[in-house]
Amino acid sequence: MTASPTDLPTDLPTELADTADTADTAQAALADYLAAHHATLVTTDNSYAVSVAGEIEVDGLRVPYHLVPDEGFLGKTNKWRRLPDNERLALLQARWNPAARDKLETQLRACALRVLDIARSGDLDPASALHAFQAKYERAQTRCTLALDRIAAADGRNAATRQAEKTRDAVDLSLYPESFTTAQAMQRHFIAILGPTNSGKTHAAMEHLSQAASGVYLAPLRLLALENYTRLREAGVAVSLITGEQRKLHPDATHVASTVEMLNPNRPVEVAVIDEIQLLDDPDRGAAWTAAVCGVPAATVYLLGALEAREAVEALVKRVGGTLEVRELQRKSPLEMERQPLGSLRNLQAGDVLIAFSRREVLNWRDQAIEQGFRVSAIYGNLSPEVRQAQAERFIDGETQIVVATDAIGMGLNTPARRVIFTTASKWDGYAEGTISAALAKQIAGRAGRYGVHEAGHVAGLDATTHKTIAALLRQQPEPLPGAGFFVAPNLDYLTQISAATGETRLQPLLELFAKHINVHDEFFLPANLSEQIDKARWLDQLNLSLADRFTLSLCPVSTKIPMLERALQDWAAARASKKQAPLLRMEGTFGRNELQFLEDTCKLYSAYAWLGYRMPDTFPHEELAQVLMQSTSEKIDALLQAQNTQRARGKRPGQPARRGAPPRQGRGGPRRG
Repeated sequence: MTASPTDLPTDLPTELADTADTADTAQAALADYLAAHHATLVTTDNSYAVSVAGEIEVDGLRVPYHLVPDEGFLGKTNKWRRLPDNERLALLQARWNPAARDKLETQLRACALRVLDIARSGDLDPASALHAFQAKYERAQTRCTLALDRIAAADGRNAATRQAEKTRDAVDLSLYPESFTTAQAMQRHFIAILGPTNSGKTHAAMEHLSQAASGVYLAPLRLLALENYTRLREAGVAVSLITGEQRKLHPDATHVASTVEMLNPNRPVEVAVIDEIQLLDDPDRGAAWTAAVCGVPAATVYLLGALEAREAVEALVKRVGGTLEVRELQRKSPLEMERQPLGSLRNLQAGDVLIAFSRREVLNWRDQAIEQGFRVSAIYGNLSPEVRQAQAERFIDGETQIVVATDAIGMGLNTPARRVIFTTASKWDGYAEGTISAALAKQIAGRAGRYGVHEAGHVAGLDATTHKTIAALLRQQPEPLPGAGFFVAPNLDYLTQISAATGETRLQPLLELFAKHINVHDEFFLPANLSEQIDKARWLDQLNLSLADRFTLSLCPVSTKIPMLERALQDWAAARASKKQAPLLRMEGTFGRNELQFLEDTCKLYSAYAWLGYRMPDTFPHEELAQVLMQSTSEKIDALLQAQNTQRARGKRPGQPARRGAPPRQGRGGPRRG
């Protein structure tokens, strides 16, 4: 019989403690082996692999490399994560050892010699081709092929390579910063304020912004844009709010608060604030931060984020031009690990935050906290920003006593908790569950102990294993962001240039050409993850739409994983192709037990329509109605969450034992994804 999470032991039995110590020893041996052999573990192609760094010498030329050996794959993600650490070490030793390094370097030397032969015969610079050997997540053979392709294109010996060269010229990202002409014409001063959560990074920057004659605040989330829009407005600033799906325009606005993707690179301002700068390293959205640093036209630019972003910030500012000042901050109040795990939900206290890593887990733990007699706020990513804010405010105002949340709480929400408790240290990454990163653990844990409210912040795991894992993660130094490989996404101008160079008019091949034929000499800029955009482009290319329309529709923030939303986007695109107005359907009714999920998806539907309404108002004329319905649906979701709170809490009192019955599926002290 599986124990209920409210009855978990506080301390590990001796035999389990011995097992944990053995696991720690094996884990340390694995880490030592990686360090000694200049290797790291990476995930690529849904597999774990060993990525290795080194240098070869070819004809007196020293060529660095950072690659995954062809035989360096260690197994599918879920299989690797099920292996004990001692078996992981044995597999790693078999795949990466001195003989394997000799084999890899022999392969690279042979490739480099071919590159140098072609370069000499054509009087070419081999640097760009040989730099292909530096790609942390890619297989050696793939990068050898790329190196030879690059030098062949440079040689231009046949029509195919000349065509590839034309495509590369059309997307010459080595000149990407220079494409932002307004910013490049200015003398910009960058101020990087870097520190952990609760270190006061935002205060000085927002004070300067509010006092400036003009300015812009660029946020990672609509929630943060709205929060700082309100902050500026309350300071008496004439400010507009601009996000992908929402506009609040002041007729005499001197300032703008917006999401980072909505940057206007042609409006010069005195001060700009770019928040969460460490998201430069995000392959899905990092391109927006690259564009912001390259293109925000402000005399003073604040870059706010985590300490590990320093190297990346220094490298990027050096490339784009301007002066840089770095300020490193420390937490204002100490963050302390509790001596013991929570052990049981009976030990919860008002003001605690419980962390889980999926919507399902959040709702399961919420129900169990309610059964302990607490009023609870629930916060997770699928909720609209308005609902997340409303749930957080209920906690701040004392209407609820506990927050149960995913890592969505780590950014943009003010939840002044004394203690943060992790129900698990594992998170689903799209392929399998694995231990969260040290950076994420610190960002979430940092929400404990709000300065001026609590003397210190406290952190715990629910069970002993989670407690020990979180403690180890908080002691780790997060890996610095790399000083190269900044992500760039194609804009319509780039795609139009590729189309003119190649004669290709379909969006899907144009996006693929952009990713394949970037003309850079040092891998300083890399293509962003375009997989979801390419998926949409496949069916958009079948419609009678201009390239500009297909490009805009491919960017619409609709997840292809939600059938209702994908069908709606396809219907809207068909209406655009037919030159008809796209109707906004009012989603009526519910689906019984799935009412909450239905309302969440409906809110996303209205949000997507509003997003399109700002870009194609002739086809999507009901933007204002979409805004009204988005707001009313958010209110329904918030009311439903509170109603569930009340229904489950009826007749309960603090400290009352949990209702017995079938508990959620367990593992490591918490409910799991089914």
